[in-house]
Amino acid sequence: MRAELALIGRGNVARRFVELIDQRAARLASDHQLTCRIVGTATRTHGANYAGEPCADAFEVIARLGRSRADLRIVVETTTLDVRNGEPAIAHVRAGIDAGCHVVTANKGPVAFAYADLRDAAAAAGVRFLFEGAVMDGIPIFNLVRETLPAVDIVGFEGVVNATTNHIITAMELGETFEAALARMQEEGIAEADPTLDVDGWDAAAKTAALANVLMNARITPLDVRRTGLGASTGESARRARASGRRLKLVASARRDATGAMVCIVEPRALPADDLLAGLTGSANALILETDLLNRIAICQLSGSLSQTAYALMSDIIAISRADGSRS
Repeated sequence: MRAELALIGRGNVARRFVELIDQRAARLASDHQLTCRIVGTATRTHGANYAGEPCADAFEVIARLGRSRADLRIVVETTTLDVRNGEPAIAHVRAGIDAGCHVVTANKGPVAFAYADLRDAAAAAGVRFLFEGAVMDGIPIFNLVRETLPAVDIVGFEGVVNATTNHIITAMELGETFEAALARMQEEGIAEADPTLDVDGWDAAAKTAALANVLMNARITPLDVRRTGLGASTGESARRARASGRRLKLVASARRDATGAMVCIVEPRALPADDLLAGLTGSANALILETDLLNRIAICQLSGSLSQTAYALMSDIIAISRADGSRS
């Protein structure tokens, strides 16, 4: 099966993805009868092209991919999250679906702001919209529920889903100030030069909205999540919690109240030392799903990296090829 790909966004994740599909080319061919070829790219700084010819923008690249005769036409969307509205990623995903292409993304925006609409549009067009890398890198949260928990309802969840803030809290527990811990995370490449999305809780809020929308049919956005981030006083709170046998974590949670309304929160919480989330250090993340039939299910990621996020994109492409092959 021949897959032609258009990369929309060419940052660190996309570059690692390109390396990964090249490194795994033989495995993809032998195990999945899949050959991937990148035929178009669009970036904010380097412009757009398709088959070596310049294009006006990402939308022209997507439109031209839609006219390809490849077995699979897949838009790979990895632009930067805009936490205010999820654009331009939502428009890219919608354009891909409208052009008859499958779409995979590691961007939280489309799932956090427009999941139901994009899901329904993809179903109507007979294509797939997948996003395993949007929350916990390559750890299969969405696939776990979609493929292995049939007839199970997710009634709530809680987790530590942002690596940068977990690094900072762990450092502050040991005596570093917020400013010093953040600066060190930036120097080590763990935190971005502009860390606002992480330390103000926006990244966790976007992931909370994405999880709630997909797993609980919430139809919310990150703006609906009650959000408290980290600040200068967090270090004292973290040290005080540790001295009392507890651990401070930035916890994301969602569940419905007695009226059925979604209550989604991101906030620092002092957790008992024996709580699963309390034991997460450094870049470790974890999510605990509350279900109606299987009680609580936990999945942990002990470390995160570009390779894991890039793998999520590749695994989504494999899932699309499997589904397409089963129909033929």
